Amino acid sequence: MKHPKGNKGCSSVKVAWPKAQIKCLYMNTRSMGNKEEQLEIVRVLENYNLIALTETWWNESHDWIMAIEGYRLLRRDRWGKSGGGLSLYIKKSIQCEELSLKNSHEQVKSLWVRIRDRGNKGRLVVGVSYRLPNQGEPTDEAFFLQLQKASCLLSFVLLGDFNHPKFCWKSSMVRCRQSKRFLECIEDNFLSQVTDTPI
Repeated sequence: MKHPKGNKGCSSVKVAWPKAQIKCLYMNTRSMGNKEEQLEIVRVLENYNLIALTETWWNESHDWIMAIEGYRLLRRDRWGKSGGGLSLYIKKSIQCEELSLKNSHEQVKSLWVRIRDRGNKGRLVVGVSYRLPNQGEPTDEAFFLQLQKASCLLSFVLLGDFNHPKFCWKSSMVRCRQSKRFLECIEDNFLSQVTDTPI
């Protein structure tokens, strides 16, 4: 199952996987500064395996408040600038390793993880990405190379906020060149928009 998420806000998806389902939550938080309690309540009630956050606005001063019991945290802060940042919480019972994809670009806001099932037979790649609304074409192309590489690695789930203007998921209609290139990349890699529950 492949999952690009295009709208701001929250959504969840269940990923069918060998002998298991992985329950994922995606949130564009627009600053986690006062949302830790809300995140903890959602986590407890829904028991998510993965929680992906974009626009966390975290820096080193937030280190003490970011831990969630029973989860490991991977993050990409936007050092030296306000805003931005992405994080991925993964249940500690899930075996995973962070991926460093070739063709990466320092301006691409993405985080990639390979997850193994308990028998080490199945593998799932999870990506979290945030595209700046005014992002340039070279950074878009660098992300498309990462996406192409990741989508070749068996099962693949992509969560994030892609900020493409004038883009309609239902009709696949686009009205600008960068959005058209994004749609081409989605189609070339056989990806589809899947949202189980908007929250």
